[in-house]
Amino acid sequence: MPRTALYAGSFDPVTNGHLDVVRQASRLCDKLVLAIGVHPGKAPLFAVKERLAMLEETCAPIARKSRCEVDVVTFDDLVVTAAKRAGATILIRGLRDGSDFDYEMQMAGMNGAMAKDVQTVFLPASPKVRAITATLVRQIAGMGGDVSDFVPKLVVARLKKKFRK
Repeated sequence: MPRTALYAGSFDPVTNGHLDVVRQASRLCDKLVLAIGVHPGKAPLFAVKERLAMLEETCAPIARKSRCEVDVVTFDDLVVTAAKRAGATILIRGLRDGSDFDYEMQMAGMNGAMAKDVQTVFLPASPKVRAITATLVRQIAGMGGDVSDFVPKLVVARLKKKFRK
């Protein structure tokens, strides 16, 4: 029976940390669903179509290298509902540090109570990408800083275009 995992996030923008999680997750499942959370109350830097394209261009080749099928979707409901819709029995969550762990443990508990057949799997960030957050990347890029160590090259170009003055 094929194993399907769902990795959800805002991916605004895709970072090297996201790629690290995808690299690890794609070794654990047969199909990896990258799910972009879309919430009307939030104002992302990149439109949904741009984030879909960035995930396809950056993450899909990494997963396919591990012979893992990839699907990129959006969702605007509960992550467990999106997981069930995708046929996923695994939720992938990346952990950078202890504060991530505390928050993610709470989420895993709630998700487990709502969907007993969906298991959360925590993947620790590699040391090189542990400090990277999409929020910090947006802030640094917005102030003209160099984010090339934190995001894939195509994302650097898109950030420069977004913040061109």
